[in-house]
Amino acid sequence: MTLVQLEYIIAVDTYRSFVAAAEKCFVTQPTLSMQIQKLEESLGVKIFDRSRQPVVPTEIGEKIIEQARTILTESKKIPEILQSERGELSGELKIGVIPTVAPYLLPNVISNFMKKYNKIKLQIWEYTTEQIIQEMKQGTLDCGILSTPLHDPSIQEIPLFYETFVAYVSERSNVFEKKMISTEDISDEKLWLLNEGHCMRGQVLNICNYKHNQSKEGTFDYNTGSVETLKRMVELNGGLTIMPEMSISNYDEDQLSHVRYFKSPEPVREISLVTPQNYVKKHAINMLKNEILEVVPEKYKSRKKKEVMGFSL
Repeated sequence: MTLVQLEYIIAVDTYRSFVAAAEKCFVTQPTLSMQIQKLEESLGVKIFDRSRQPVVPTEIGEKIIEQARTILTESKKIPEILQSERGELSGELKIGVIPTVAPYLLPNVISNFMKKYNKIKLQIWEYTTEQIIQEMKQGTLDCGILSTPLHDPSIQEIPLFYETFVAYVSERSNVFEKKMISTEDISDEKLWLLNEGHCMRGQVLNICNYKHNQSKEGTFDYNTGSVETLKRMVELNGGLTIMPEMSISNYDEDQLSHVRYFKSPEPVREISLVTPQNYVKKHAINMLKNEILEVVPEKYKSRKKKEVMGFSL
């Protein structure tokens, strides 16, 4: 049994294809298949059911692959220990970020991080919360930046900040005349929401105790993953939407006139840096955490007089 063989079975499990796994491991498909066959012969079991497409692990194969992931994770900690001892930061750091955080937080974080640690390559993907968790469990992401709590014992959460939710209100809305609003104020308003799969949708529904995103006179549902699109729908079609406060940081005076804050306790979302419980690249991830905290306004770092909104995946 070799680490290479374990890497190959993990790749096949991740991509559910011998061809795709070989491409990701930068070897030929016959080479990968031969090594997996040797491993199966040495163990005396079949790890994969090759009769099914896409290929799937056997029952015993699932247990072997799970242990293989643990072994590979532990083996990768040795180079990390050496890097940390030498004060080095190099290699790759693969990060998943939810779309409602990425455009407002990452530009400054990436710029500062790369100036300080130019030997490390950042690879960043915008994914939904569910995708980030799945990719981390498969080992294709090192960490994620998303809204918590997740209530997943296999995931470690490092809370970073608490971001206030605000309402973006049409001039035609009754709410527009109010300086501050409550959840009761918006219960009968046309509410524009992100589509299914985004954790912020669930948080907004919890804020409003709202059941749908279509007004009584509405004739369509608009499905989007973009906060900016929701803002434009409010401006053109009336009603309101709920937005994270960071998204309004560059608004002009006219745009800010549409923003309304909630009365205390303010609804907020907890944004955390998340990793698998057993993870590598701790030094790089810790540096990433520090750079995020450097750019986040101080007022976001306290949850006093704030109510953290939960959600369901």
